[in-house]
Amino acid sequence: MWGTQWTDQNHSEYPKNGTIRWRAPLAVVAAGSALLLSSACAYSGLGVDRYAAFAVRGDGTLAAAPAASPAVTYNPTLAPVGAHMKATLNPSGDSTVADLSVSGLAPNRGFSVIAHVNTCGGGPGGEGPRFQKRIDPAIDPAKPYVPSTNPEYANPTNEIWLDVRTDSTGSGTSHAEVPFVFTDRGPGSLVVHDQQQSSPGTAQAASSDDRVACLSLRATPYGAS
Repeated sequence: MWGTQWTDQNHSEYPKNGTIRWRAPLAVVAAGSALLLSSACAYSGLGVDRYAAFAVRGDGTLAAAPAASPAVTYNPTLAPVGAHMKATLNPSGDSTVADLSVSGLAPNRGFSVIAHVNTCGGGPGGEGPRFQKRIDPAIDPAKPYVPSTNPEYANPTNEIWLDVRTDSTGSGTSHAEVPFVFTDRGPGSLVVHDQQQSSPGTAQAASSDDRVACLSLRATPYGAS
């Protein structure tokens, strides 16, 4: 798990103007950090510092799984080797603005694209369940193909849905904004699903055959290249 832990005892908050002012004693900060780390480590996505909003990015050319590549294809018919995916998820105030571009996928087709908790694994399923800001307590990490179905959690304001439709060349873009930022943890990947659009239904990710491709994401301080 990647992250940065602040230990300066003279600060307690991170206001929107970017100036860090701490007031809590070190013992209180340490106790709070331990609690957050315990929560964050329940996921194997990307943990980030609790006092700053981080950007999350991914950029890669699809390689055949299980290649050690930032982007892999599980279905070369729909996502050929050599296709490209690029994503930026940037904080903006209290929200995150997400953009995705793809090229070289199957043309004239809709794809469901959803953020998942882990980076791309050796095969479909290693990405784990969908990333949720508020985690559905019914989610079982041991069953990565069974998504959250409770609409209170499985919705486009608590998850990150970047559904895309390709043109005649297999290219397309997608844009979304969610009402939260990444602080203690962030998503590890974007998974392209063999569905026309995202939904909270069980049919969304019922088997490994549903997962077409995967793009690993990395946490990056906002503004860094």
